[in-house]
Amino acid sequence: MAPLETYRQKRNFKSTAEPRGRKGRKSGNAFVIQKHAARRLHYDLRLELDGVMKSWAVTKGPSLVPGEKRLAVHVEDHPLEYNDFEGTIPKGEYGGGTVIIWDRGTWTPVHDAHKGYAKGHIEFELKGDKLSGHWHLVRMQGKPSEKRENWLLIKSEDDAARTAADPDILEERPESVKTGRDIREVAGEAPGWSSKTGKITRKTTRKPTKTEKAPEREITVVLPDPAAIKGAKKSSLPDFVEPTLATLMSAPPAGDRWIHEIKFDGYRLQARIEAGRIKLLTRSGLDWTKKFGKDVVAALQGLPVGTAIIDGELVVESGSGASDFSALQADLSVGRSDRFVFYVFDLLYLDGYDLRAAPLIERKTLLEQLVGSEPGLIRYSSHFNENGGLVLRHACRLSLEGVISKVRDAPYRSGRSKSWAKSKCSARQEFVIAGYVPSSTSRKAIGSLVLGVYDGGKLEHVGRVGTGFTGAVAGDLFKRLDRMRITASPFAGTLTPEEARQARYVRPELVAEVEFRAWTADGHLRHASFRGLREDKAATEIVREIPKNKATTPKAQRRTVTLTHPDRVYWPDEGVTKEGLADYYTEVWRYIAPYIVGRPLALLRCPSGITGQMFFQKHAWKGLNKHTVLVNDPKDKDDEPLISINDLDGLMGLVQSAVLEIHPWGSTVADWEHPDTIIMDLDPGNGVAWETIITAAGEVRQRLRDAGLNAFVKTSGGKGLHVVAPLTPKADWPAVKAFTKAMAESMASDSPDQYVSTITKSKRRGKILIDYLRNQRGMTAVAPYSTRARPGAAVSMPLAWEELNPGIGPDYFTVENTPTRLAALTSDPWESFRAAAAPLTSKLSKRRKAA
Repeated sequence: MAPLETYRQKRNFKSTAEPRGRKGRKSGNAFVIQKHAARRLHYDLRLELDGVMKSWAVTKGPSLVPGEKRLAVHVEDHPLEYNDFEGTIPKGEYGGGTVIIWDRGTWTPVHDAHKGYAKGHIEFELKGDKLSGHWHLVRMQGKPSEKRENWLLIKSEDDAARTAADPDILEERPESVKTGRDIREVAGEAPGWSSKTGKITRKTTRKPTKTEKAPEREITVVLPDPAAIKGAKKSSLPDFVEPTLATLMSAPPAGDRWIHEIKFDGYRLQARIEAGRIKLLTRSGLDWTKKFGKDVVAALQGLPVGTAIIDGELVVESGSGASDFSALQADLSVGRSDRFVFYVFDLLYLDGYDLRAAPLIERKTLLEQLVGSEPGLIRYSSHFNENGGLVLRHACRLSLEGVISKVRDAPYRSGRSKSWAKSKCSARQEFVIAGYVPSSTSRKAIGSLVLGVYDGGKLEHVGRVGTGFTGAVAGDLFKRLDRMRITASPFAGTLTPEEARQARYVRPELVAEVEFRAWTADGHLRHASFRGLREDKAATEIVREIPKNKATTPKAQRRTVTLTHPDRVYWPDEGVTKEGLADYYTEVWRYIAPYIVGRPLALLRCPSGITGQMFFQKHAWKGLNKHTVLVNDPKDKDDEPLISINDLDGLMGLVQSAVLEIHPWGSTVADWEHPDTIIMDLDPGNGVAWETIITAAGEVRQRLRDAGLNAFVKTSGGKGLHVVAPLTPKADWPAVKAFTKAMAESMASDSPDQYVSTITKSKRRGKILIDYLRNQRGMTAVAPYSTRARPGAAVSMPLAWEELNPGIGPDYFTVENTPTRLAALTSDPWESFRAAAAPLTSKLSKRRKAA
């Protein structure tokens, strides 16, 4: 039997608007849940597999309560076109009743989907507008006489799960994700937009808030007529509009006439919509619709418009929520599309009217009403009316790319415009790839790229970039560039012997986006990191970008240690190399130095990076760099020297030795027996929310305050937080350990459901371990600003207490984004750390003895 034969046999397509459909491609991963008011209200779950939608009728709808089983009756396969169906099936027809698209998105099987389907247990992840996280579909053992196949839909325990006391998602979100309507509004009404019905009136129904006493009421949002907007002109739909480009400035412009938006780190795209046909066009007019898969297209088709041109940027957001061009490049290279988000910020044309002459603020208002405020694949880019400098500072402290400032009443002008200004948190621009240096660790990969910019039609050399490449990207670039090799240098001027060393030249046709710290005095890049290829820009357009009123370039920190194999990759997924790690520590040296200089150090070494062998080392080893200092523990009878450093070159020696984590003692080599730091490590067990860890940090802070100590906080770069207190080095190690042990045990005793003070993992599920064991002689904790040998290349970041919020997780700050944050700080959040040192008082000593 053909895949959709049963589906077609049950329907009369002369009477029903349901799509006849056909079997589609086999590689998709869409899911849809349609709320279906037939004889009985139910929810139809459909998962794309083998070119059709495998379908289950979930009688009571999905539940977000883990373990709560919902009956899911297996029904016939549906065509892919059914994913967009919303409307009323006539009475008397199969499934007669009203259908809305309650949720949609993508699904990812945890194991082989075909084997799971055959065996009757499909384990999968959902990423939709309403449902997300981990789910199971389990086939029940049926009776011989049963004709239908019963399954169970079950939610797993994860961050998306809810308790039975939480709101029911079905009641909380009853509306269609396609049009915002509910079942009653769709019944008997033509769905969406068509040439016959025009635009719909979107209505939503919500329950009153806790402070409202009124009964349920309807809120109606009527999409405004573009003809009513000042400056709108009746016109045919353009094929393409050359986009507005922002002028680079060192700081956002001031004044009430400007609004400010967060600058995204992705591909600038123009969405052209014409009666359901979608095109995604680059800034140069290239059609990249197929490049980004079907989900973004489907989301645009769901907008209640007939014809439109929308300006926006397609991005991939990192775990921290910031857009990440490198992650976007990585997803495109492997054909992944489930993380794409299209942020829209301007509306140029709508339903027969050209809006480019209308004021920006009116175009944005109309766009916001079209897109809505619910998070989905298409998201409205909101703006700030506050002072632009303040917006930029906050953006940079969060390590975002920067700010776009726009004149609020300006028309849309194609080309470079003074009414749009961009202010960046770090130096970043595109460069022409003029050559490469082969990798020193792989025969078929690049080690670095030789870069240039055009000036008056001549190509100028600006240096190299040797970090930011994943292994796959380095290999792909080698294959691509090796086919483009030329014998002579493409640069107009002659390179120095050092600049030309090992360089293989190529035709200057490809463009790379690169982030760097500054321009050197001789016009070269300092501390550059590759972010991806820009295939939407022509090489001949690339010039040196110098913002207006550019501040003086800071002098580079000098280092003398020579790195062998500088292109060795330490964090493969992020492409952070040994050279990249050295650049990072050079940038943060003045911040990290007070916490690692003149102390015994325990070091985590990873010679092959985070995917290879790892080992802690605190004693000297053969081949130790000459800049590393050896110190002797006065209590170590074996007299094996420990490791310490005194300067930046000492730190570079550790980088050369593949040290990826630095764990200092809580005392200095000048006073081994009297610690000058207390550290309380808040280590969450499984199932502990980040907000709970923040609350715990606040409680530790208060207890330290009550003891007369000043508390500081930092992310761990792993799962939790570290609350740190500076001490006047007078108390000995036993006293400090006793004090911290008493504090941890007191917290566990006062709140046994939240905290434990024992390290036993079996007792930690759903609780936070208050780890005080760092506060004893010879024990260590990761240093502020130290990297972590884990995926993501996170660092342990000192924060101001007011920065601690749900938006900044334990691994938010990384090797890549930390220098941007530090450059934006007006003051070091731990600047007063040592000045705030206080002694353990006699009162605390009495507590220690009592303990």
